[in-house]
Amino acid sequence: MSTANAMKREVGKAAAQRVKSGSIVGLGTGSTTAYTIEFLGERLKNGDLKDIKGIPTSFQASVLAKQFGIPLTTLDEVDRIDIAIDGADEVDPQKNLIKGGGAAHTREKIVDCLAEVFIVVVDSSKLVDKLGSTFLLPVEVLPMAMTPVMAAIKKLGGTPELRMGVKKAGPVITDQGNFVIDVKFESIDNPAELEKTLNNIPGVLENGLFVGVTDVVLVGEVVDGKTVIREL
Repeated sequence: MSTANAMKREVGKAAAQRVKSGSIVGLGTGSTTAYTIEFLGERLKNGDLKDIKGIPTSFQASVLAKQFGIPLTTLDEVDRIDIAIDGADEVDPQKNLIKGGGAAHTREKIVDCLAEVFIVVVDSSKLVDKLGSTFLLPVEVLPMAMTPVMAAIKKLGGTPELRMGVKKAGPVITDQGNFVIDVKFESIDNPAELEKTLNNIPGVLENGLFVGVTDVVLVGEVVDGKTVIREL
Protein backbone atom coordinates (compact mmCIF):
# COMPACT_ATOMS: atom_id res chain seq x y z
CA MET A 1 0.00 0.00 0.00
CA SER A 2 1.32 3.46 -0.90
CA THR A 3 2.08 6.02 1.80
CA ALA A 4 -0.87 8.16 0.69
CA ASN A 5 -3.27 5.22 0.88
CA ALA A 6 -1.88 4.20 4.25
CA MET A 7 -2.61 7.72 5.56
CA LYS A 8 -6.12 7.63 4.14
CA ARG A 9 -6.72 4.21 5.66
CA GLU A 10 -5.62 5.22 9.14
CA VAL A 11 -7.51 8.53 9.22
CA GLY A 12 -10.61 6.82 7.84
CA LYS A 13 -10.33 4.18 10.54
CA ALA A 14 -9.86 6.84 13.26
CA ALA A 15 -13.10 8.53 12.19
CA ALA A 16 -14.99 5.22 12.16
CA GLN A 17 -13.91 4.64 15.77
CA ARG A 18 -15.84 7.77 16.81
CA VAL A 19 -19.20 6.37 15.74
CA LYS A 20 -21.35 5.07 18.61
CA SER A 21 -23.99 2.36 18.59
CA GLY A 22 -27.49 3.55 17.75
CA SER A 23 -26.24 6.39 15.56
CA ILE A 24 -27.56 7.72 12.27
CA VAL A 25 -24.39 8.24 10.23
CA GLY A 26 -23.84 10.44 7.17
CA LEU A 27 -21.60 8.46 4.83
CA GLY A 28 -19.35 10.67 2.73
CA THR A 29 -17.92 10.14 -0.73
CA GLY A 30 -14.33 9.61 -1.88
CA SER A 31 -11.25 7.49 -1.35
CA THR A 32 -10.64 8.37 2.32
CA THR A 33 -14.26 7.99 3.41
CA ALA A 34 -14.36 4.64 1.61
CA TYR A 35 -12.03 3.34 4.34
CA THR A 36 -14.37 4.77 6.99
CA ILE A 37 -17.29 2.85 5.49
CA GLU A 38 -15.20 -0.32 5.34
CA PHE A 39 -14.20 -0.04 9.02
CA LEU A 40 -17.77 0.73 10.09
CA GLY A 41 -18.77 -2.49 8.37
CA GLU A 42 -16.02 -4.36 10.23
CA ARG A 43 -17.17 -2.94 13.57
CA LEU A 44 -20.74 -4.04 12.85
CA LYS A 45 -19.59 -7.50 11.81
CA ASN A 46 -17.52 -8.13 14.94
CA GLY A 47 -20.20 -6.75 17.26
CA ASP A 48 -18.22 -3.71 18.40
CA LEU A 49 -20.94 -1.50 16.89
CA LYS A 50 -24.71 -2.07 16.80
CA ASP A 51 -27.89 -0.53 15.44
CA ILE A 52 -26.43 2.13 13.16
CA LYS A 53 -27.99 3.33 9.95
CA GLY A 54 -26.20 5.17 7.17
CA ILE A 55 -27.34 8.00 4.94
CA PRO A 56 -25.19 7.92 1.79
CA THR A 57 -24.15 11.10 -0.01
CA SER A 58 -23.69 9.42 -3.41
CA PHE A 59 -24.20 6.24 -5.41
CA GLN A 60 -20.59 5.36 -4.52
CA ALA A 61 -21.26 5.59 -0.78
CA SER A 62 -24.47 3.61 -1.16
CA VAL A 63 -22.75 0.79 -3.06
CA LEU A 64 -19.91 0.61 -0.51
CA ALA A 65 -22.31 0.63 2.44
CA LYS A 66 -24.23 -2.31 0.98
CA GLN A 67 -20.97 -4.11 0.22
CA PHE A 68 -19.83 -3.80 3.85
CA GLY A 69 -23.20 -4.57 5.45
CA ILE A 70 -24.23 -1.13 6.69
CA PRO A 71 -28.04 -0.70 6.77
CA LEU A 72 -29.19 2.42 4.92
CA THR A 73 -31.98 4.91 5.52
CA THR A 74 -33.14 8.22 4.04
CA LEU A 75 -33.82 11.76 5.22
CA ASP A 76 -37.53 11.02 4.90
CA GLU A 77 -37.25 8.31 7.54
CA VAL A 78 -35.11 9.96 10.24
CA ASP A 79 -35.38 13.13 12.31
CA ARG A 80 -31.66 13.53 12.94
CA ILE A 81 -28.13 12.70 11.78
CA ASP A 82 -25.84 12.09 14.75
CA ILE A 83 -22.54 12.18 12.92
CA ALA A 84 -21.34 12.67 9.35
CA ILE A 85 -17.89 11.72 8.09
CA ASP A 86 -16.56 13.04 4.81
CA GLY A 87 -13.37 14.03 3.01
CA ALA A 88 -12.40 17.39 1.55
CA ASP A 89 -10.31 18.74 -1.31
CA GLU A 90 -9.08 21.74 0.71
CA VAL A 91 -9.27 22.74 4.38
CA ASP A 92 -8.35 26.25 5.58
CA PRO A 93 -7.26 27.27 9.13
CA GLN A 94 -10.90 28.15 10.01
CA LYS A 95 -11.95 24.60 9.02
CA ASN A 96 -13.80 25.89 5.96
CA LEU A 97 -13.69 23.52 3.00
CA ILE A 98 -13.73 23.12 -0.73
CA LYS A 99 -15.44 19.85 -1.68
CA GLY A 100 -16.75 18.42 -4.92
CA GLY A 101 -13.82 16.62 -6.49
CA GLY A 102 -16.11 13.60 -6.70
CA ALA A 103 -19.03 15.71 -7.98
CA ALA A 104 -21.10 14.79 -4.90
CA HIS A 105 -20.94 18.12 -3.03
CA THR A 106 -24.66 18.89 -3.25
CA ARG A 107 -25.77 15.76 -1.41
CA GLU A 108 -22.75 16.01 0.86
CA LYS A 109 -23.68 19.54 1.92
CA ILE A 110 -27.25 18.53 2.73
CA VAL A 111 -26.14 15.61 4.90
CA ASP A 112 -23.10 17.28 6.49
CA CYS A 113 -25.04 20.43 7.45
CA LEU A 114 -27.77 18.35 9.12
CA ALA A 115 -25.32 16.34 11.24
CA GLU A 116 -24.91 17.08 14.95
CA VAL A 117 -21.17 16.45 14.48
CA PHE A 118 -19.39 16.72 11.12
CA ILE A 119 -15.94 15.12 10.96
CA VAL A 120 -13.63 15.80 8.01
CA VAL A 121 -10.96 13.23 7.18
CA VAL A 122 -7.97 14.32 5.07
CA ASP A 123 -4.27 13.83 4.57
CA SER A 124 -1.95 16.76 5.22
CA SER A 125 -1.74 17.69 1.51
CA LYS A 126 -5.32 19.05 1.73
CA LEU A 127 -4.43 21.75 4.28
CA VAL A 128 -4.16 25.24 2.75
CA ASP A 129 -3.77 28.78 4.07
CA LYS A 130 -6.51 30.03 1.74
CA LEU A 131 -9.30 28.23 -0.11
CA GLY A 132 -8.85 28.01 -3.87
CA SER A 133 -5.05 27.80 -3.61
CA THR A 134 -4.70 24.31 -5.04
CA PHE A 135 -8.18 23.20 -6.07
CA LEU A 136 -10.79 24.59 -8.44
CA LEU A 137 -14.21 25.40 -6.96
CA PRO A 138 -16.92 23.02 -8.23
CA VAL A 139 -20.36 24.43 -9.04
CA GLU A 140 -23.25 22.09 -9.88
CA VAL A 141 -25.50 23.58 -12.56
CA LEU A 142 -28.64 22.58 -14.44
CA PRO A 143 -27.59 21.67 -18.02
CA MET A 144 -29.96 24.18 -19.65
CA ALA A 145 -28.40 27.02 -17.60
CA MET A 146 -24.74 26.20 -18.26
CA THR A 147 -24.01 29.11 -20.64
CA PRO A 148 -25.65 31.93 -18.62
CA VAL A 149 -24.20 30.58 -15.38
CA MET A 150 -20.69 30.56 -16.85
CA ALA A 151 -21.22 34.15 -18.04
CA ALA A 152 -22.33 35.19 -14.53
CA ILE A 153 -19.31 33.48 -12.98
CA LYS A 154 -16.97 35.38 -15.34
CA LYS A 155 -18.54 38.64 -14.13
CA LEU A 156 -17.62 37.60 -10.57
CA GLY A 157 -13.98 37.25 -11.66
CA GLY A 158 -13.93 33.48 -12.00
CA THR A 159 -12.64 31.37 -14.88
CA PRO A 160 -15.20 28.57 -15.42
CA GLU A 161 -14.62 25.28 -17.19
CA LEU A 162 -17.09 22.46 -17.79
CA ARG A 163 -15.83 19.26 -16.14
CA MET A 164 -15.45 16.51 -18.73
CA GLY A 165 -15.63 12.76 -18.18
CA VAL A 166 -12.42 10.71 -18.11
CA LYS A 167 -13.64 7.32 -19.36
CA LYS A 168 -16.73 8.76 -21.01
CA ALA A 169 -17.26 11.07 -23.96
CA GLY A 170 -18.86 14.32 -22.83
CA PRO A 171 -19.30 16.09 -19.48
CA VAL A 172 -19.37 14.59 -16.00
CA ILE A 173 -22.97 14.00 -14.90
CA THR A 174 -23.80 14.26 -11.18
CA ASP A 175 -26.11 11.87 -9.30
CA GLN A 176 -28.81 14.50 -9.84
CA GLY A 177 -28.29 14.51 -13.63
CA ASN A 178 -26.54 17.89 -13.75
CA PHE A 179 -23.21 19.33 -14.97
CA VAL A 180 -20.24 20.48 -12.85
CA ILE A 181 -18.41 23.70 -13.66
CA ASP A 182 -14.95 23.99 -12.10
CA VAL A 183 -14.01 27.59 -11.37
CA LYS A 184 -10.64 29.21 -10.81
CA PHE A 185 -10.74 32.35 -8.64
CA GLU A 186 -7.48 34.24 -8.22
CA SER A 187 -8.36 34.82 -4.57
CA ILE A 188 -11.30 33.70 -2.40
CA ASP A 189 -11.16 36.43 0.24
CA ASN A 190 -14.63 35.89 1.70
CA PRO A 191 -15.73 32.24 1.31
CA ALA A 192 -19.08 32.78 3.09
CA GLU A 193 -20.05 35.64 0.79
CA LEU A 194 -18.93 33.82 -2.36
CA GLU A 195 -20.86 30.70 -1.36
CA LYS A 196 -24.11 32.69 -1.14
CA THR A 197 -23.43 34.75 -4.27
CA LEU A 198 -22.82 31.67 -6.41
CA ASN A 199 -25.92 29.89 -5.08
CA ASN A 200 -28.03 32.94 -5.96
CA ILE A 201 -27.20 32.61 -9.67
CA PRO A 202 -30.30 31.13 -11.35
CA GLY A 203 -29.50 27.62 -12.54
CA VAL A 204 -26.89 26.89 -9.87
CA LEU A 205 -27.88 24.01 -7.62
CA GLU A 206 -24.97 24.14 -5.16
CA ASN A 207 -21.26 24.96 -4.95
CA GLY A 208 -18.34 23.30 -3.18
CA LEU A 209 -17.70 25.93 -0.48
CA PHE A 210 -18.52 24.53 2.97
CA VAL A 211 -18.32 27.45 5.41
CA GLY A 212 -18.88 27.11 9.15
CA VAL A 213 -20.02 23.48 8.87
CA THR A 214 -17.01 21.47 10.11
CA ASP A 215 -16.70 20.46 13.77
CA VAL A 216 -13.61 18.24 13.68
CA VAL A 217 -10.78 17.76 11.17
CA LEU A 218 -8.72 14.59 11.43
CA VAL A 219 -5.44 14.81 9.51
CA GLY A 220 -3.28 11.85 8.55
CA GLU A 221 0.44 12.55 8.36
CA VAL A 222 3.62 10.50 8.06
CA VAL A 223 6.11 11.28 10.84
CA ASP A 224 9.38 9.33 11.02
CA GLY A 225 7.95 6.71 8.68
CA LYS A 226 4.82 6.18 10.74
CA THR A 227 1.27 7.37 10.10
CA VAL A 228 0.09 9.81 12.77
CA ILE A 229 -3.44 11.17 13.17
CA ARG A 230 -3.87 14.65 14.57
CA GLU A 231 -6.98 16.70 15.22
CA LEU A 232 -7.29 20.33 14.18
